[in-house]
Amino acid sequence: MSEGLKSIYVVRHGETVWSLSGQHTGLTDLPLTPRGEQNARWLRGRLARISFAKVFRSPLQRATRTCELAGFGEVAGANRNLVEWNYGEYEGLRTAEIHARRPGWKLFRDGCPGGEMPEQVAGRADAMLRRAGSVAGNVLLFSSGHFLRMLTVRWLGLDLTVGNLLLLDPASISILEFEGAANLPVLRVWNDTYHLAGEPGPAK
Repeated sequence: MSEGLKSIYVVRHGETVWSLSGQHTGLTDLPLTPRGEQNARWLRGRLARISFAKVFRSPLQRATRTCELAGFGEVAGANRNLVEWNYGEYEGLRTAEIHARRPGWKLFRDGCPGGEMPEQVAGRADAMLRRAGSVAGNVLLFSSGHFLRMLTVRWLGLDLTVGNLLLLDPASISILEFEGAANLPVLRVWNDTYHLAGEPGPAK
């Protein structure tokens, strides 16, 4: 990573009808719900006071619209590595429906038939981290829940299956940083949603 990189702020897109229902939403290009749009607007107050050297977004509309409503539409660049996990045959299904077909299934261990395996998503996450690491200053990313969970696992150098243990809410903010002289990758903030009550929270 670049010595100039300060923090990576990762933002999950706002609510969609499928995130509300618990359906796996990979490449299906859904819009935000009205509440999802409002929550994205509340992100603006949290993020406007932070200086970002670069902003990247998934090209899918749920992340793109969240980015726009948060106030970064004009400066963000689309990056295909930020697209959500391709769920293949499991697209649109709830976890319980997948377990009925495949008992004991875990996304970050087993992947998706007809879609991506964990190692493929990890490769995209690594590429995104390398791109962020080439930036001097703070970086802001807008993407989807499972991809950002993989990105965080890769940042921390953990086993991929740890991603199964992380939860990430719509329109949440998380912060990845380095700590100390050894530049140890750490998780500063995870799944921060204070702003969704309309009150600015403590994101630095």
